[in-house]
Amino acid sequence: MTSLRMHARTALAAAALTAAALLTAVPAAHADTAPPTLSDGFGLSQAGVPVVHSSTDFTITVTTPQLSGMHQIRIFLPKDYAADPTKRWPVAYFLHGAAGNVDDAAAAPALHSDSMITVVPDGGLKGWYSNWVMQNTAVGTANWEIFHLDQVVPFIDANLRTLTDRSHRAVLGLSMGGYGALHYAEDRPDLFGHTAALSGAIDFGMPAMRGAVLATELNLPGGLCAVSSLQCASFGPVVDSDAVFGSPYPVFNADHVWNQVNPAAPVNLAKLSNTDITLYTGSTLPLDSFTETATENVKAGLDQLGIPNRMDDYGNGSSLAPSCDGGHNYGCWAPALADYIPHLQAAFSTSS
Repeated sequence: MTSLRMHARTALAAAALTAAALLTAVPAAHADTAPPTLSDGFGLSQAGVPVVHSSTDFTITVTTPQLSGMHQIRIFLPKDYAADPTKRWPVAYFLHGAAGNVDDAAAAPALHSDSMITVVPDGGLKGWYSNWVMQNTAVGTANWEIFHLDQVVPFIDANLRTLTDRSHRAVLGLSMGGYGALHYAEDRPDLFGHTAALSGAIDFGMPAMRGAVLATELNLPGGLCAVSSLQCASFGPVVDSDAVFGSPYPVFNADHVWNQVNPAAPVNLAKLSNTDITLYTGSTLPLDSFTETATENVKAGLDQLGIPNRMDDYGNGSSLAPSCDGGHNYGCWAPALADYIPHLQAAFSTSS
């Protein structure tokens, strides 16, 4: 058993180093227009004053017993939100990637749509949109799924004029957030009628996908950058490699949590039978060659179950946009979202 574990650890560590290479974040913007006033509730307490980018773009900071520390929620409103106080709007939840934050959404202008409210909740540097197996690590309490689904969603519905049925609520994300989007849609089909994963870590049956999680837990880019001149992402304090999903090693069912939450597992894909599903990926090494395989695996699983889905494998990016090189970056994700949002708008408008 020891030799099996050592072999698996070596393979996962190599995959983790590769998978960590291109994760990015985007700086915040600044402005001074007053936003709507929101009321505390559902376990969320606001701290400080909102960061205001415009009258339809603002960020609040909240605390919750489900997470250690303070966490931001950025909100994009349609331009006509204040003009028509009787109108209710569909909602899209956008989940950022590892080493990112809520301001990443500014890199994709299509997310600020005049046809919907977009909510961008903090997912942590390595939250993985999960209630962690270990709650006593250096990052403290980490119940991200409870925060997002049981607190943020009802908080937004209580404070903003939303359409609250699943047909008018979507969850989409990229990289780590691609995993979160597909997992949340599978775990809570009562909440989300639409989902999209871009360059998503959406098949935990692949060592490379587990390696990507390990890279964030162990903050491997931070360690590499400490001994080089590279500008690398940081995933925060190092935690145990079992912290998020338990043991990643397929020995005597030790990896049962990974298998239970694997978005590509047929039992989980079957939960999307009544969900509008869209998948995007590039194919450029090092990272999107892995997300391409994961995305193809998910599509194949959906097709086998007879579940309709849309997939755009834009390869080296030439078919998508001049800014896209097929890699793990907003040069590809921004135009992919610009392609997706009109589809989502149309789906919202035809929902009863």
